Amino acid sequence: MEDDSEPEQSSWGYLPDVCLRHVFHWLDDRDRSRAALVCKKWSCAMYSGSLWRCRTITFYGQPSRARTLEFQSALWYTKKFGKYLKHLEIKLSNPYNTPFIKKFQVIMRGLLSHLGKCNSHLVSLSIKYLELDCLIWKNVVRAQFIKNLAAFLKRMSNQLDYLNLKGARITLEEGCELLNSLSSLTNRSFISEINIEDFFSLHLSVYSSALFHQTMSKFHSLTILTFNYNCISDELLDVLREHSSHSLCTLNIKCHIHDPHGQVISGMSWANLAKRAPKLNVNFFFERVMKHDHLARILLVEIPVRSISLRSCYFSDPDWTMRPTLTNLLPAYWHGLQKLTLELNNDHELLDNELLQLILSCKRLLFLKVWAFLSVSFMERLLQNRAERKCILTTIKVRIYTAQDDSTEEEQLLADIYRKFKYLIDSELNYFVITYPMV
Repeated sequence: MEDDSEPEQSSWGYLPDVCLRHVFHWLDDRDRSRAALVCKKWSCAMYSGSLWRCRTITFYGQPSRARTLEFQSALWYTKKFGKYLKHLEIKLSNPYNTPFIKKFQVIMRGLLSHLGKCNSHLVSLSIKYLELDCLIWKNVVRAQFIKNLAAFLKRMSNQLDYLNLKGARITLEEGCELLNSLSSLTNRSFISEINIEDFFSLHLSVYSSALFHQTMSKFHSLTILTFNYNCISDELLDVLREHSSHSLCTLNIKCHIHDPHGQVISGMSWANLAKRAPKLNVNFFFERVMKHDHLARILLVEIPVRSISLRSCYFSDPDWTMRPTLTNLLPAYWHGLQKLTLELNNDHELLDNELLQLILSCKRLLFLKVWAFLSVSFMERLLQNRAERKCILTTIKVRIYTAQDDSTEEEQLLADIYRKFKYLIDSELNYFVITYPMV
């Protein structure tokens, strides 16, 4: 006798749509496309807009077959589901010659043109490390790429909320052209977050450019701005105070040894901005700018500093000393400093006492990262003060440089210190301390 009953359906067939979309969310493009072949319900899940809101496309300079397929798949799906896209990240991985850059420019022209026509949801765009000042960018290709990107930014200017062009390395005029594209429709832009760190070519004194000040005056709702110190002037701080003080929360400022940083900024300009923008916090990142007189011109007491990173990048300069910075400059931020990073090649001076006093004076300091020549006993003193609640650190990451090849003795001392304060470290601290031979 034939059984006319329908076959029992798998429990997967009863999975609610919201759960099915969540499962699809964790699949890559290939697995999604395979899963969509299972049944009509799964095929419909494939076309759910929530799955295609975020895309990262990596252009590989030296692709393997697998990477080529990955890139082609990402590009195809981005075009197919581009109307749903909200967050787009473009990566350039090891661009190595002009033909590759030309191909990149052509593909980007098509992609940006397509998205400009079909997408009305994009709020975030990131294209980092273009390095347009490299020789592999021929003038014609470079000019065409900037033109295409500017046209896309103009189309998206009324919806884009976040733009990251870190490492673009372009001229002042080209950079202002791209930024002006965000305000070309209404003569003002309401984008909230911009990252233009290393956006301009090296050695440019952007702070003296009236064109740059005029461009920045178009932004009226900045919340987070990331840029280089060679952009800062009294005029720029006045522009930010006038147009974005009601929204401005964070300034991330990088100061590099190769960028001009000799301009004189008035403490009053910083004070006026801080007064009008009470939520403002400033984070400084110094790369090989270590001399006290240079830092003193930058680190004014009126700045609401939350984080400072000082990195010498293993370079040792006998003409500079870190002690005045630790004892005179940084204590001025005792009431607001929450994060301190020091990567120093201080083989000519020990800084244990000065650093400990600074930490104890900073009443809100939560994060400490130090790579430097320190004595192991510094860690015991620091942890003892933390145990006595004389500081409130929650993260301690220390690399103790040593001039000896064999650091066995120091490692044993650190192990003893860990055991002594194990109860504190395990319960309250994100803790990582090692020795590191510098020979």
